[in-house]
Amino acid sequence: MENNNQSKHHYFYSVGLSYKKADAEMRGKFSLDTLAKTRLLEQAKTEGIESLIVTSTCNRTEIYGFAEHPFQLIKLICENSNGSVEEFQKVGFVYKNQEAINHIFRVGTGLDSQILGDFEIISQIRSSFTQSKSMGLANNYMERLVNAVIQASKKIKNDTEISSGATSVSFAAVQYIIKNVEDIGDKNILLFGTGKIGRNTCENLVKHTKNEHITLINRTKDKAERLAGKLNLIVKDYSELHLELQKADVVVVATGAQNPTVDKAILNLKKPLLILDLSIPKNVHADVEELEGVTLVHMDYLSQLTDETLENRKNHIPAAEAIIEEIKEEFNVWTKGRKFAPTIHALKEKLNAIKKSELNFQSKKITDFNEEQAEIISARIIQKITTQFANHLKDDDTMVDESIEWIEKVFKIGLAAK
Repeated sequence: MENNNQSKHHYFYSVGLSYKKADAEMRGKFSLDTLAKTRLLEQAKTEGIESLIVTSTCNRTEIYGFAEHPFQLIKLICENSNGSVEEFQKVGFVYKNQEAINHIFRVGTGLDSQILGDFEIISQIRSSFTQSKSMGLANNYMERLVNAVIQASKKIKNDTEISSGATSVSFAAVQYIIKNVEDIGDKNILLFGTGKIGRNTCENLVKHTKNEHITLINRTKDKAERLAGKLNLIVKDYSELHLELQKADVVVVATGAQNPTVDKAILNLKKPLLILDLSIPKNVHADVEELEGVTLVHMDYLSQLTDETLENRKNHIPAAEAIIEEIKEEFNVWTKGRKFAPTIHALKEKLNAIKKSELNFQSKKITDFNEEQAEIISARIIQKITTQFANHLKDDDTMVDESIEWIEKVFKIGLAAK
């Protein structure tokens, strides 16, 4: 598969970085918030890129799209984040065509997640596609590909047990707290930040600790109040953060800020404090560890905690991979057909032009020429010829690009259907 786009010399790429090679600090540099993603897409349009989607989560920042060269996409990431090209070269990846397709399938189905079977990323891919499409940056190929990945994700989730059991960063955080803090039900727990991870962590805390001393703080207070109302918890103003930090025995930080929101200066401790930072970029400054009695745990550490649930999930990888191969094959068949369809269409038009000319000539030359019957016979012959060529192009052993070029050359079809 040399070219999946209708524009000549454009290839399908996946470029980005993930937890596999980039630590939390580095991923933080390349993270893209909502505004940055919008800027990136707008820049892509001005630079002639016709189709791409961009995802940025706590574990990865990636672009899937068409370009003449992958550096065009790398440049978009670097110019809209705090990361540099030099840093990207150390931790980033570039996949092209079939490798890029393989990658987006593994990411979207949870096989490439930091915690195996975590399907959160598929909603990111879906929303990223929706945004790109609304901005005119998603062609038919991209739409078909994303839909195929969503289909594979659903089928794997429904037909295998690769996502069975409660395993996520938020669940791992609560398990860590339970195992490392005595009498957790009597401790003061402060949750700072009520985004998706914050909400999940809060629900797990309530469910597993039976603690009635959980306080929520969020920059936007009404979001914290909505969550607190469901779980019967306490909400404090953001302005009271420094006071609540003094009272807390355990602090969970899950904000979406681009810079640290908790540091050594804000802490005035009178007792030991466990801080769990579930944010990307890191929202707790490393200098808090200089204070006696402070224990800081980051989400990367929590993600490494494996248990029987994760081990069980590994048993279902072959079944998940088989589903991916099945749906990916359907997509590749569609891609191949899409590639040669314009050539077959042009060939049929060429043969019809020859037929029309020849029937016109014979009708003048032959007495009592039955043009209607000749039309039926010649149309059937043209259909059989074009079907023969289509079947040849569909064959797995066919060099599609070379065959298309040969057909166009022989029949003098002025069409670049590559």
